[in-house]
Amino acid sequence: MKHRDNKETRTTVVRKEDVDKNTETNRILDGKLLASMLRGGAAQLRSNADEVNNLNVFPVPDGDTGDNMRMTIEGGVAALEGVQSNNLADVAKKLSQGMLLGARGNSGVILSQFFAGMAKGFAEHTVADAKTVAQALREGVKQAYASVITPTEGTILTVAREAVEYSVSRVSDTSTLTTLFSDLIKEMYNSLQRTPDILAVLKEAGVIDSGGAGLFYIMQGFYKILIGEEIDMDIELPPTLPQTVDLSSFGPDSEMEYGYCTELLLQLQNRKVNIEEFDVTTIIDFLKTFGDSIVAFKSDSIVKIHVHTLTPDKVLAHCRQYGEFLTVKIENMNVQHSESLEMKTEKRTHVPKRKDYGTVAVASGSGIKALFKQLGVDAVVEGGQTQNPSANDFIAAFDAVNADHIYVFPNNSNIIMAAKQAASMYENGTVHVIESKDLGQGYAAISTLNFQSNDPEAIEASLSAAMTMVKTGHVSTSIRNAELNGVHIECGDYIGFVGKEMLVSCKDVVTAAADLLSKMGESSDIYLITAFVGHDAEPEQVEQLRALVADRFPDAEFYDVDGGQEVYPFIFVVE
Repeated sequence: MKHRDNKETRTTVVRKEDVDKNTETNRILDGKLLASMLRGGAAQLRSNADEVNNLNVFPVPDGDTGDNMRMTIEGGVAALEGVQSNNLADVAKKLSQGMLLGARGNSGVILSQFFAGMAKGFAEHTVADAKTVAQALREGVKQAYASVITPTEGTILTVAREAVEYSVSRVSDTSTLTTLFSDLIKEMYNSLQRTPDILAVLKEAGVIDSGGAGLFYIMQGFYKILIGEEIDMDIELPPTLPQTVDLSSFGPDSEMEYGYCTELLLQLQNRKVNIEEFDVTTIIDFLKTFGDSIVAFKSDSIVKIHVHTLTPDKVLAHCRQYGEFLTVKIENMNVQHSESLEMKTEKRTHVPKRKDYGTVAVASGSGIKALFKQLGVDAVVEGGQTQNPSANDFIAAFDAVNADHIYVFPNNSNIIMAAKQAASMYENGTVHVIESKDLGQGYAAISTLNFQSNDPEAIEASLSAAMTMVKTGHVSTSIRNAELNGVHIECGDYIGFVGKEMLVSCKDVVTAAADLLSKMGESSDIYLITAFVGHDAEPEQVEQLRALVADRFPDAEFYDVDGGQEVYPFIFVVE
């Protein structure tokens, strides 16, 4: 795999000869082999995640495609822990469920949808030959494209489609899994080299598509397992947050006030219900009679349930009518925990009563999170660039809000798809994803929160309209030389950009910040500038910036907020 720029080939990430091996053949894919291939793919991506992260169009230290895809596929690996089945359909379904819940970032969501499509292709198969696997790969491409409203060519979608089309076209009666995946990764390699010729922004930045590179590494790991090549399989699964339980908070004379947080995964059983026709509202209606903060949704044949109740035994007894438990967790909510079990939000001593409207926002930086809470956001999910939350993080947040209508502000274009995927999986309320692509858009919309109209669609429209009134600019440090949008950039420069448009590059952070503001609009058009000051910005730099803004924008109000965000010394929201 080559890392290209406009001048020369700079780095070889993967040797081309690695994709030319074709040794021992495999003819049948079963559940255990698929699980091994998945682990191999996850391990191969993990060992190359930093390389994928660095394939960033903008030369700023916020590349996270490799990490997002790694954590997504590791969600699939984690879902297979303890699974003994050799049934291909069962294994494919479980890994797909794990990836859908663990999906992070646009690349992770597309990856999870690709595997969800493959799982559909395997739905009726206990084992599969090369022809069946080829058809499943086609289903994967089909579903991946369907997950994106406006597919962009020259991305992971193109790499997947071209490689699958090529490899499937070569399948014959004598094909094996080895020949299929050999053809697949050869064409993925070639397709990746073509992505800069398809997508101009890649050619200008001198990189190949990062999402496509991540997919290549996964499939290369699949292939290495097939040919018996050794891979470092030391995969770090998604961690369970450590907890410090204060046992003194509930003693012999304590009274149960908040009940038990009861969670379970229920595997529906064919001998008990018609799985395809089973309606999860049957469980929800029952839980409403003695519990609150209810979330229950069905993913294929598994139902995830969460409820706060004084009688968890009733939950277990009722649910066993429909299936058997995969996991059960019951916790005394009077006992205080140092960390939430489900989401990286502030600790709550009890769950709020059900309400009509609620809000969830994604934020990174202590100051920004505190500001959002002050503006009325119910749950702030930790995340942002390099820290994209998963679909499961969003689902946990929706549950915590406990509202009929929940408005979600992703505040990052790379988080919107995960928020939408979580919304589509959530059944205990209507989720409205306000497509805020950056901090400024989210801040503008959240500042106008007003539910008095009691019209969910009108509220959504007003929030979306508020986002159009602002422009957001970012200042960061360049990690490589580049030439973008006519701006010459040297490694270590401070750069300023709006959206995907590079505007300035300077040696000094304050000058870069002031020049960026000047590029964002005419002095007479700007009346309010809000500067979110990052973790690495110095107080004297803020003072210098304030003086420059007063000189260049004499009629504009200037506010600085201690945002505490990483990567960006300054983020500007201009009105």
